[in-house]
Amino acid sequence: MSDTLQFGDYAVTRLVDGTFEAPLDLVVHAGGAQPRALALQAWGKDTIRIDVNCFLLQGPDGLTLVDAGTGSAWGPGLGHARTALAERAIAPDRIDRVLVTHLHGDHILGLLEGAQAFLPRAEILVPETDLAFYADGSRAQSLPEGQRGAFAATASLRAAYGERLRPIPDGPVMPGIEAIPLHGHSPGHTGYLVQGARHGLLLWADTLHLDDLQPGEPEIGLAFDVDPALAVETRRAALRRAAQEGWTVSGGHVGGFFSVEPQGQAWRMVAL
Repeated sequence: MSDTLQFGDYAVTRLVDGTFEAPLDLVVHAGGAQPRALALQAWGKDTIRIDVNCFLLQGPDGLTLVDAGTGSAWGPGLGHARTALAERAIAPDRIDRVLVTHLHGDHILGLLEGAQAFLPRAEILVPETDLAFYADGSRAQSLPEGQRGAFAATASLRAAYGERLRPIPDGPVMPGIEAIPLHGHSPGHTGYLVQGARHGLLLWADTLHLDDLQPGEPEIGLAFDVDPALAVETRRAALRRAAQEGWTVSGGHVGGFFSVEPQGQAWRMVAL
């Protein structure tokens, strides 16, 4: 399953890797238990059910992925981005580079097949702050157990890709594509802004997960946020700027491409 839009020189296709389901226990609220309960009651859902996405960019510099899904690591319910690429006759050796948003498993495990590199010649470009954090295994004990998997995934990625894995700073990374710091979900969590003729596309990764809940109440997050307070600030700033700039947005777990509109003191996302 996918959809494609054109931004500048790039045809951008959302590849749905599968669906992630989880209990509402993962939902947190910066204001505490009472506003959390009220928000979930108004939302009216009894479980979290969200897409896991990555993106294919076809442009003058070849084929670029933004993130890579889970591959075969998380079972048959996920890993379908590989099938979507195969249906487009895009073999692994045709991918030129991958822009990684952050080093959580549902974004990078698709780069691996067991201990081996799944993409035989691609460069893997990783935000330098995230790489520095997750490459240091001694930091693992600073996080809850459920947030420690990225350390092992990062070690596997470094072993598989060697010198083809490169840290990148914020700013331009390719012609017409800029790395935008969106820290909080992970220490170096990063989005990629694809410039368009009139408006750009911000692929904001996990800035938010619940596109029908968090824009109206940005204080809501998920337990995967490494720095929940910073994640709230980042979410607010990203929604505000997307609305002001007229950017289209999509990300790791939202259900398509959206515009962002102000709604009182918060925002709403409108599917394109």
